[in-house]
Amino acid sequence: MSRLVVISNRVGLPDGNGPAPGGLAVAVEAAMRNREGIWFGWSGRKAEAPGPPTTVQHDNLQYILTDLHPQDFDEYYNGFANRVLWPILHYRVDLAEFNEAEFGGYQRVNEFFAERLSPLLEEDDVLWVHDYHLIPLASALRRRGHGNRIGFFLHIPMPPADLITALPHHDELLRALTEYNLIGFQTENDASNFARYLTRVVGAATPDGRRYHLEDQHFRVGVFPVGVDAAGFRRLAEEASLSQAAEDLRESLGGRALMVGVDRLDYSKGIVNRLDGYERFLERHGQWHNRVTCLQISPGSRQDIPEYADIDAAVSARVGHINGRFGAVSWVPLRYVARNHQRADIAMVMRHARIGLVTPLRDGMNLVAKEFVAAQDPDDPGVLILSQFAGSAAELGGALIINPHDRDALADAMQKALCMPLRERQARHRDMYAVLEANDIRFWGPSFIDALTRPGRALNWLSNHYLSH
Repeated sequence: MSRLVVISNRVGLPDGNGPAPGGLAVAVEAAMRNREGIWFGWSGRKAEAPGPPTTVQHDNLQYILTDLHPQDFDEYYNGFANRVLWPILHYRVDLAEFNEAEFGGYQRVNEFFAERLSPLLEEDDVLWVHDYHLIPLASALRRRGHGNRIGFFLHIPMPPADLITALPHHDELLRALTEYNLIGFQTENDASNFARYLTRVVGAATPDGRRYHLEDQHFRVGVFPVGVDAAGFRRLAEEASLSQAAEDLRESLGGRALMVGVDRLDYSKGIVNRLDGYERFLERHGQWHNRVTCLQISPGSRQDIPEYADIDAAVSARVGHINGRFGAVSWVPLRYVARNHQRADIAMVMRHARIGLVTPLRDGMNLVAKEFVAAQDPDDPGVLILSQFAGSAAELGGALIINPHDRDALADAMQKALCMPLRERQARHRDMYAVLEANDIRFWGPSFIDALTRPGRALNWLSNHYLSH
């Protein structure tokens, strides 16, 4: 069997020296079952003269890590990837700050990755490239003579064609995607947006909206929504609910209902809008004063980028305003925690929550929504309030779906969730958990690789999977 080579900006090492294993690590592990492979990416270290890549062997998988030059990293990651691609792909053209030198750094790092990866590749290797950091990687590898099957998966949204064209060098970048054999998206909406760009702007031809032809290139577009380890996260939440930390949380709440939001501190997550909705809820429903507490957990990220410092200040200001306006000596309406927590602690908080708040302004999928559902006690589940602009809204119909820009709708949803009868909560949760089981993270990786290596396979894996069960 051919090897699988996974390439991503960061690598989830198995021994604790890298970032904590998340959804991608679980997916890679599942895709690597019964085959050998490589996971290649940045080491997390910067060096003036990056040395040869380092290798960590674990079972049948090699983790191969390369350092980056500080200037390259800054221009590639803090610059073009996260100050241009991230905001535009999240529909925030107004926040994009283009710099030609940073675009050069982005291209340079992709060439560097290709240069480091090229001698490691074998002719029949199958390559799976992840996310917006590495859009040009296939082009760089093709120029080095590699004809391997290469797939690309975009974890974040793909906006409409009119917004894509606001991206400087969009023609060069998006044409680079056509060097992949398979391009995967989270939702049908993302795939449709890309399809319209391909046909209207680039001039690609397609017989069915899945297979495309452009000059001498043939490639396919598919939909592969990322899942979570539903059973594993449920077990984690069950075990964590018996911990001393869980007892401390229950004692601190004093019988109050808990709303919880868990988000990286990012302007795309809609945290300020969420807090505005909570303020409107407290204005309208005085009967819930001192009977409910909202907990917002938002570890900081990308602090070198000014827009992230701005959102940090805005969230902190809202927290102070709400607590100052509604709080009492014996009650803090809003608790704000701006540091990382262990997954077990997050699972415990979710299981205890009466309401889960997942209200991004735009999100590719948002696995927090799915983890909240997985964490619940099926006999007494909490209610998920979910943005219509999260990719997961297409799957989680049992949530209360809201427009995060509408604070009144959010306040109404909070009231509805707190008053929802047990049987309705159970039914909604049962439906959503069935979706999680059908689209488990362990199926996602193999389904993408299957579609990449067997061109006749379905390119909307989720609907095909449901129809076959």
